[in-house]
Amino acid sequence: MIVDVIALISGFILSVISATGYVGVFLLMALQSFNIPLPSEATMTFSGFLVFNGRFNFWTVILTGALGNLVGAFLSYKLAGFLSGPARNKSTILKFLISDINLDLAKKWFEKRGDFSVFLGRMVPIVSTFISLPAGLAKMNLKRFLIATFSGSLIWSGFLAYMGYSLGENWGVAMMYFRKFDYLILILIISALVWWLNRHLKREIKS
Repeated sequence: MIVDVIALISGFILSVISATGYVGVFLLMALQSFNIPLPSEATMTFSGFLVFNGRFNFWTVILTGALGNLVGAFLSYKLAGFLSGPARNKSTILKFLISDINLDLAKKWFEKRGDFSVFLGRMVPIVSTFISLPAGLAKMNLKRFLIATFSGSLIWSGFLAYMGYSLGENWGVAMMYFRKFDYLILILIISALVWWLNRHLKREIKS
């Protein structure tokens, strides 16, 4: 089931890029960075293959991918700021999910390790899709957030594009390995969420 869904999403990504070129790369990377699970591995590796085919320019496609990530991350950051502000104050559900204690913890974390967390997060599958949300909730310094986001995105986009270019016609082989890594990351994230919810619920019951 999961494999079929991933194959469907990957097919959609390939169709968009084939039809719209650089614009498609930009939009797909922006959506991926705006909390939409469109794997950058498929977008940028296939784009690297198109560099191999002579359709794309290597440096242009890397910059396009990184800029798309930057725009999507900025929008996600702003969305998180909204959710932790007026929207949270009016919503019982958001107040429960985003408590004062959790906001305080997130703020302290991103004050100390925000730059590294965002930079590294841009290069980790799945994490890169959502890393902007906690940064926005914690109100991380916007300039530092954008610099860390663009730097990490540039490196990740370059790595993936180069892999697609190097593998050429066999670019799809890379997707098999990324997929296994995705499953591992997903399991770790789900485990962390279960632990956090359990701890959060116990704290709410005590209070």
